[in-house]
Amino acid sequence: MQGAFGIAVAILVYYLVPGEEQPQAPIMAAIVTLMAIWWILEVVPIPVTSLFPIVLFPLFNISDVAHVGAYYGRPIIFLFLGGFLLALGLQESGIHRRIALRVVQVIGSSPRRLILGFMVASGFLSMWISNTASVMVMLPICLSILEGVKKSIDDEKLIATFGVCLMLGIAYAADIGGMATLIGTPPNLIFLEMYSQLFPESPPIGFLEWMIMGLPLSIVFMALGWLILTHLIHKLPVTNIFEERTGISRQLEDMGPMSRDEKLSGLIFGLAAILWMTGSDIRISDAMTIHGWRSLLGLEYMSDSAVAVATATLLFLIPSKQRKGKTLLTWRRARELPWGILLLFGGGFAIAGGFGLTGLSALIGNLFSSLPSLHPLVIVAIICVFVTFLTELTSNSAITNLLLPILASATLVLEMDPKLLMIPATLSASCAFMMPIASPTQAIVFGSGYITIKQMMRTGIWFNLLGVFLIMALFTIIHLFWWS
Repeated sequence: MQGAFGIAVAILVYYLVPGEEQPQAPIMAAIVTLMAIWWILEVVPIPVTSLFPIVLFPLFNISDVAHVGAYYGRPIIFLFLGGFLLALGLQESGIHRRIALRVVQVIGSSPRRLILGFMVASGFLSMWISNTASVMVMLPICLSILEGVKKSIDDEKLIATFGVCLMLGIAYAADIGGMATLIGTPPNLIFLEMYSQLFPESPPIGFLEWMIMGLPLSIVFMALGWLILTHLIHKLPVTNIFEERTGISRQLEDMGPMSRDEKLSGLIFGLAAILWMTGSDIRISDAMTIHGWRSLLGLEYMSDSAVAVATATLLFLIPSKQRKGKTLLTWRRARELPWGILLLFGGGFAIAGGFGLTGLSALIGNLFSSLPSLHPLVIVAIICVFVTFLTELTSNSAITNLLLPILASATLVLEMDPKLLMIPATLSASCAFMMPIASPTQAIVFGSGYITIKQMMRTGIWFNLLGVFLIMALFTIIHLFWWS
């Protein structure tokens, strides 16, 4: 029934879109509509819908299979693949858990400080590995902390409130932390590839350039979010609620000294992070440029994707001391990668390409010429609100895939810097905090049993609005002082 609904709406869109100047534009609009509805309703698994362009583009003479297939092998997909492999290497060695516990130990063990510690740990991990993996790492530690709290105090109301804050804190922090780096969350990677695909003559956005913008946003968002969570919505006490040795310190002692596998996995991941951050040139002014290792060594073809795959390959070459006869990472473990996400990326890039091939991008872009003259920041505000709340109901990756080509076309008509619309939309796609279905991170912690949907919505609306405000503030500054 849901599938038939998607087909019916797609047919309706086909007849509504004018095709006098661009005959294939209505076909492309119908394909996008069908994929959007099937993505949202999950008529079939999302990766399956993502494969539709391979069938529909040749069927309707938009492009051949060879051309469409190339979208599923874009460089950014291999950056994501390499990043996932590196993350699995950290998890296989166990160093990710040690890092998380150490961060929390340093911050303290009062309820408020514990929430902050877990949020910082979750956000930091999410900068480098997927937000879903970050929450999966943090959840067992949080559950063990909660068990310790239950043994230490008898206040059931405090335990329940602390549990809600702890679970929501790690979920929200993972999404917020992922905004800080290009590899932190799928929408960021989608933007990176689409921007280079749609605007090939523009200077590419490097890893460090994104961090200069995204890291301050994440830090401020995390700090204000913690205050809202623990001081405004849920007022937690400041006294310690359990003895330190019954909690985090004991777990660290049980882990023992850092193993050789942990050191090597951490070293390889650190090498990848350093290479990502120092590879591109940074233009300070017309007279001053900080050169990255690519230009200094003449390795311009050694992209971030190549770095990710090269460093991940080391995990398959170096023997493990903990697991005799095996390497730091095995292919059996690598099979657990979310391969469907890679197909989703490919489907989104194919849509972006189809917009240009059929002339649909120009057709949509021309619609903006008939809009009233609005200040660019007003347009940014509308986009932030629209994307934030739309993402509550569907995949942030799917929404990013659908909207970025449209926004790119709009900027050409409005004569705006494409980044001024595309980046706020990308960041806003990571700011849906109200529903379990809005993000895998929220679905994971919802399954813990410590949170109700009502509690998540009550807290999430504050985080949604805070995200819109902060992104607007950031891009007001950027518009006035950077891209003006």
